Amino acid sequence: MSGEAVADPFRAAVAPLVDAIGGEMVEPESAADGDVVLSWEGREVVAVRLPHLSASLGGMLAGLERRYGGPLAGLDRRTKQSVVRTLEERGAFSLRHGVETVAAALGVSRFTIYNYLNREGGSSTNC
Repeated sequence: MSGEAVADPFRAAVAPLVDAIGGEMVEPESAADGDVVLSWEGREVVAVRLPHLSASLGGMLAGLERRYGGPLAGLDRRTKQSVVRTLEERGAFSLRHGVETVAAALGVSRFTIYNYLNREGGSSTNC
């Protein structure tokens, strides 16, 4: 099997993960400082360009919208609580303005987000 034949399935396999983290796949020879070069069987196959931290929350929210099939504001209360739990687990509320950003995406108030976090015994958050 040639190296090219391995590269396409490998790229296809990692593409959902790269998409979920809001990253970008680039050719290994185009990798910049901070990119993560992935190798398979001793050969560099693809480099992953990670998003800036400020873009990560937007990527998380976009991924959750894809998962739930539409805008998060249209979800029922229980599902919104689940979304907040997921985002808490991923560290979304440690980002500056994380609560405000998530509240806007869910169509609720900051107070509601804090209630969801307190209900679940969430950790401290940054405003």
